[in-house]
Amino acid sequence: MTAVQNSAVKRSRWSIGPASLVAAAFIGPGTVTTCTLAGANFGYALLWALLFSVLACMLLQEMSARLGLMTQQGLGEVLKSQFNQPLIKSTVFTLVTVAIFIGNGAYEGGNIAGAALGIEAILPAVNFPWPLLIVAVAFVILIQGNYRVFERALIFLVLLMSVAFVTTFILTKPDWSALFQGMKPQVPEGAWLTIVALVGTTVVPYNLFLHASAVKSKWHSTDDLSLVRKDTVISIGIGGLISLAIVATAATAFFGQQVNIQSAADMSIQLQPLLGSWASVFIAVGLFAAGISSAITAPLAAAYALSGMMGWPTDGNNIKFKLIWMVILLSGLLLSLSGYKPITIIWFAQIANGLLLPLLAGFLLYVMNKSDLLGRYKNSWLHNLLGVLVILVALLLGGKSLYFAFS
Repeated sequence: MTAVQNSAVKRSRWSIGPASLVAAAFIGPGTVTTCTLAGANFGYALLWALLFSVLACMLLQEMSARLGLMTQQGLGEVLKSQFNQPLIKSTVFTLVTVAIFIGNGAYEGGNIAGAALGIEAILPAVNFPWPLLIVAVAFVILIQGNYRVFERALIFLVLLMSVAFVTTFILTKPDWSALFQGMKPQVPEGAWLTIVALVGTTVVPYNLFLHASAVKSKWHSTDDLSLVRKDTVISIGIGGLISLAIVATAATAFFGQQVNIQSAADMSIQLQPLLGSWASVFIAVGLFAAGISSAITAPLAAAYALSGMMGWPTDGNNIKFKLIWMVILLSGLLLSLSGYKPITIIWFAQIANGLLLPLLAGFLLYVMNKSDLLGRYKNSWLHNLLGVLVILVALLLGGKSLYFAFS
């Protein structure tokens, strides 16, 4: 083997990408706000719920990625091919389509509004319709129709979020003993809704479609399975680290201080006496990166999901593929300009998430046990056991989410 080939192999062993889209997708304004409120209201006590969420996300995303690699199909394409009975197929299609459109449209509105809040905090003196700029940036990246462009843009934004939030976390000098104590399961009074939100913002159903399609766009050989798994653990682990940094920062600075925190934007203001004017800059940059990265991935995931289920090409340059993400992007823009608060928009997305997650996780578990589809790469008994556990927890939390939402 030549030196050039050795170098290529060495690079490929550390190649990451598709799972970074998942991390960019779930670290959006909803996650930033939820983690901020978790830390401000309950200190470090809910870090165990965040840890569970990240591990559950890794488990389901590994299945989705393995499916994409072994079948060279997206999850939407696999679901379309596996359900042949007309009534079942139409029911599955309707449920997924409606939930993806409603859920992604609502998330997109929150993503655009959150990114705009970040820019407003950086440039408070500038009066400009920032949601239009956010949508324009997302449009320019998505219209390229090139997976490598998506991947590089989102890796950059994930790294930007990491620097912003982890730096803030270090500067607040967290209580490490209390942080590790927070890994022990406990449910403080009034914490259930926040636990539901932590899981709901980390284990996002549309990411199952996004990951499988992204993997098949990058890797094509069964020999790449170890790379796929490494990518999943590293990228989602970084996303979990960002979430932990936000919770811990809010816990250190605000828990028990009688400070009114409603969002990450409030956190940037309240941190100024502790960290100086740089606090608002770090938080604002992190919020902007979280919003714009998710504003790119939500339309992309919807396009992969619906194109696959309709039997359309999942090529980024296909006109039908482009029309789907354009509709999601436009609906998000209209929601962000509607006058509704971002937290209200995200609330609607959480309802859709609570309904869709157990359903899609169940579908995923079903296809991951098909020998004719995956051969020796189908789920092991341990995969199935852990998958059933996640689905049961998702059902419990989804039920609680709907109960709290409607009450």
